[in-house]
Amino acid sequence: MVTDRAARDSLPAAAAESEAKTDNAKRRQILDGARTVFRARGFDGASMETIARQAGVSKGTLYVYFDSKEALFRALILEERMEQPETCLELAGCPGDIAADLKRIGTAYLEKMSMPERISTLRMVVGAVEQFPEFGALLDAEGPRRGIENLGAFLQARIARGDLKPCDTEVAASHFFGLCTARALRRVLFNVGSVPSEDEIRSTVEAAVAVFLAAYGGEPCREGKG
Repeated sequence: MVTDRAARDSLPAAAAESEAKTDNAKRRQILDGARTVFRARGFDGASMETIARQAGVSKGTLYVYFDSKEALFRALILEERMEQPETCLELAGCPGDIAADLKRIGTAYLEKMSMPERISTLRMVVGAVEQFPEFGALLDAEGPRRGIENLGAFLQARIARGDLKPCDTEVAASHFFGLCTARALRRVLFNVGSVPSEDEIRSTVEAAVAVFLAAYGGEPCREGKG
C-alpha cells in the first residue's frame, strides 16, 4: 500500500523532470541554430523564420521559448559572455618568474581571442550594438571588464612582491591585453588574413611582455639585473 502510494506520488515529479529536460534540450537546439544564423547573417540579416529552420523547429515552437529576435539574441549573448578569453584565463597559482607568468597568460589570451568562434561572436555583437547598446554592455561586463579586474589583481600582487613598479593596475592590465592582440586582432576581425600561427603567437606575446616590463617592470625584472 505504502509502496503503491509512493510510486504514484513519484510520477508527477518524474514527469516534471522529464519535461524540464525536454525543455532544456529544445532551448539548446534553438540557441545552437540561432548562433549559426546570427554569426552568418548578423542581427539585422537574421529572421526568426530562418532561425527556426536552422534549429529544426517550427516558428510557433520558437516563439514559445523566445518571444522576439531581441530576446533570443540576448539569451545567446548571456551564454557566450562566459566563454570570453578574459574570463577563461588562469591567473591563480604560485607566483613564479613574472616574465614567464605573463607569457603564459598572454599566450592563453591570444590563443583564445583568435579562435574563429570568438571572433564570430565579437563581430556578431559589434554589428548590433548601435541599435542595442545593452548587448555590448553585457559582453563587456563579463569579458574585458572582468578580465582587466582579474589581471589587475594579479598585477597588484606582483607589485607587492617587487616584481612590478607601483602603477594603476587597471590601466596596466588594459595595456597588456592590447599589446598581446596588437598584431593579430584587427586582421582576423576584418577577415583580411589567417589566424595567427603558434610561432606568431609566441613572438607577439614575447614582444608584448618585453614592452610591458620595460614600462612596468620592477628593478629585478629588467634585463641585466640580478
